[in-house]
Amino acid sequence: MRLTLSLTVAASLLSSAAYAETTLTLYTSQTPELAQQTVDAFEAKHPDINVEWTRNGTSALMNVMRAEIEAGQVQPDVLLVADVINLGELKAGGHLMAYPDAPVEGYAPETYDPDMTFFGTKAMTTGIVYNTNTAEPVSTWNELLTEENRGQIAVPSPLYSGAALNHLHAMLANKDDAWAFYEGLNELDIMPEGGNGPATNAVATGMAKYAILVDSTALRAKAAGSPIEFIVPEDGVSFITEPAAIMSTTEHPEEAKLLIDFLLSQEAQELAAEQGSIPMMAGVEGPEGYPVLDEIKLLGYDADNAVEINEDVRAKFADIFGL
Repeated sequence: MRLTLSLTVAASLLSSAAYAETTLTLYTSQTPELAQQTVDAFEAKHPDINVEWTRNGTSALMNVMRAEIEAGQVQPDVLLVADVINLGELKAGGHLMAYPDAPVEGYAPETYDPDMTFFGTKAMTTGIVYNTNTAEPVSTWNELLTEENRGQIAVPSPLYSGAALNHLHAMLANKDDAWAFYEGLNELDIMPEGGNGPATNAVATGMAKYAILVDSTALRAKAAGSPIEFIVPEDGVSFITEPAAIMSTTEHPEEAKLLIDFLLSQEAQELAAEQGSIPMMAGVEGPEGYPVLDEIKLLGYDADNAVEINEDVRAKFADIFGL
C-alpha cells in the first residue's frame, strides 16, 4: 500500500516537473504595448515558457546592466533593445552568448553580428517630425536651426534612448558639422531628455513644433489622429535594427534560443509590420506609408569604432547641454 502510494506520488511529481514552466527574463526598449504583444505571441507558440519583461530606454537599461554585471547578479536572459552600440559593448566584455545556428536565412549580413551574438529584428529610421498646425516642413537637418524654433524642438536624449544614441553616432560619422548641429540646438534652448514617447507627445500636442523621432513612433501617432508628419531629410536618416541577444549568464540557453528564433521568424516579422515597424526579413512587406529603405539615404557607421569612442561621445554630448 505504502509502496503504491509512493510510486503514485513520484509519478505525479515527475509529471508536474515535465510541464513546469521555464521563466525567461527579457529586458527591452520596446514600448509596453509592443513588448506585451511580442511576448504574448511568443508564449502562444511556447506555452511552457513564461517571459517576464522589463521596459526602459536602451541607455537606461544598459546602466542597470552595468550595475548588475559589477555586482555579479545579471538578471535578464535575453535583451531586445534599440541599437548595436550597447550590445557591442556587452559583446566586447564577453557578456553575450554566441548563437551560430540562429535562423538568419532571408536576412542581409549587415543586419546581424558576424560573430552571431546579436541579431537585428526590425528597422526604424530617425527623421524629422513636425506639427502640421504650427510648423512647416523642412528638407534638411540644419533647417531646424532657426530662431523661430527656439525652445520648440523635442529631442530624445542619447543618454537615455538607444535610438537617439544611434542617431548621434550616425550624424558624427556622416556629417562634418554634426557637433555644430547639436551645439546649435543648445543655443536655441533645446534640452534633450527622455525617449521617443515624450518627444512624440510634445510635437503631437503642439508643445513643440518639431521633433527628432523614429518613424514608427511618429507614424503610429499620426495614424491615431495626431496632426503630425514624418520627414526623411535629404541629407539622410539614421537607422536602427532593434537587435536581440542572449546573455552569456543565462541559465536557460535553449529557451532563450527559442525566443531569438521567434523574433527572426516570418510570423514575428509580420507582427513587426503590423506594429508599425519595417521588417528585416526579405519578402515581408513593410507598413504602408513608411520609409522604403532602398529609396532613401541611410546614414550608417562602423559599429566597432562607435563602441570605442562611445564614452567620449556621450561625455561631449553631456558637456554641450550641461547634463
